[in-house]
Amino acid sequence: MKKEVCFLVNSKVDRRVKYTRMVLKESLMKLLNEKPINTITVKELCALADVNRSTFYSHYTDQSDLLSKIEEEIIHDMNDTLMSYNVTQNEDALVMIEKIVEYIAANSDSCRILLSENGDPSFRNRLMMIAHDYTMKTSMNQNMMIDEEMTEYASWFAVSGSIHVLESWLKNGMNKSPKQMAEMINHLINKGLASFKA
Repeated sequence: MKKEVCFLVNSKVDRRVKYTRMVLKESLMKLLNEKPINTITVKELCALADVNRSTFYSHYTDQSDLLSKIEEEIIHDMNDTLMSYNVTQNEDALVMIEKIVEYIAANSDSCRILLSENGDPSFRNRLMMIAHDYTMKTSMNQNMMIDEEMTEYASWFAVSGSIHVLESWLKNGMNKSPKQMAEMINHLINKGLASFKA
């Protein structure tokens, strides 16, 4: 009986913790939509979330710590998505790109805000570094390019361009489907702008 009571109490606490973290995350995203992180205070964050400051500090050290945890979650998910693919040909690459674009679409509000001027600039850099490292590893393993230096340049070109294309897509209200975006990005990476000429 004691074990059952303990389980119910822990379950209730876990639900409360999840709820608190969720409302704090949502509140920070709302504030970041209006202004940069360095102008957001814990006081206004707690007021918007309807959470007292002592509760906030039992979860996070400050607003930047909360932002960092949100970013970590997305970085972790993106990394998992990339690592679950062993790209051996163009079709595989397209499927992988489509899965990443679908993830961004499913988390569009958070991704749009985190990649905006109000977000942490290091977040974009970390996303780019993960994609770059994956591209380099895949290219070298599959001998897609013999010249490592050229592979490095090509990878940064593709990754940087893709991130900016997706940023623009989010700002434009995702006016194309994830599949269309994945096909366009894959096409640009493999064939360049010249292939779109009439």
